Amino acid sequence: MASVLVVEDDQFVRSALIRHLTDAAHTVRSVGTALEALREVAHFRFDVVILDLGLPDLDGSEALKMLRGITDVPVIIATARDDEAEIVRLLNAGADDYLTKPFSVEHLSARMAAVLRRSRATVGEAPPESVLRVGGLTVDPLRRQAELDGVRLDLTRREFDLLAFLAGRPGVVVPRKELLAEVWQQSYGDDQTIDVHLSWLRRKLGETAANPRYLHTLRGVGVKLEPPAQEGPPR
Repeated sequence: MASVLVVEDDQFVRSALIRHLTDAAHTVRSVGTALEALREVAHFRFDVVILDLGLPDLDGSEALKMLRGITDVPVIIATARDDEAEIVRLLNAGADDYLTKPFSVEHLSARMAAVLRRSRATVGEAPPESVLRVGGLTVDPLRRQAELDGVRLDLTRREFDLLAFLAGRPGVVVPRKELLAEVWQQSYGDDQTIDVHLSWLRRKLGETAANPRYLHTLRGVGVKLEPPAQEGPPR
């Protein structure tokens, strides 16, 4: 069973997808616009997103770019467009798979199963590193778990990757270009991608950019993670 977000503005198609996925024992939420989809992935954890390209408020390709700015949840594109160049562009932009309408429920099920297998296999490939501790923050790269003052943090995969990368370099200012290369595996990108993830990570750490505790941004330089001043480094 998987948690699925269906992003489809056609009510008939959306209802059919919901019915099929629910019958297959998946948990389903659905929206009809790109902005609603962004709100959903910001507040709920999904195993896979099924994304239509012909959305009323924003083209699906732009929606994909924005989704990738805040989450790395697997995304399956479902659309009537069948241009090969477009398909390649979307896959390179972060889509995990692509289905051309009309498609059968069996085809969708097979694609979902393959994407979920790849996603879960990737999660299990965390390197065997020791537990990282920065002040009251504990990060376990092997188990992909993080705690703040003994309370487990509910992080997306990308938020965890960002936190673990910074926690492995406490007190070191990491340039944004290095974050894009090491955390996002991109040689270039939009700073907004980093800013959005930092904003959500700060919220989960109980801090803000104006009143930071662990995450500190040096304008024009980079980002560092260090223990709150009053706590000092762990002994």
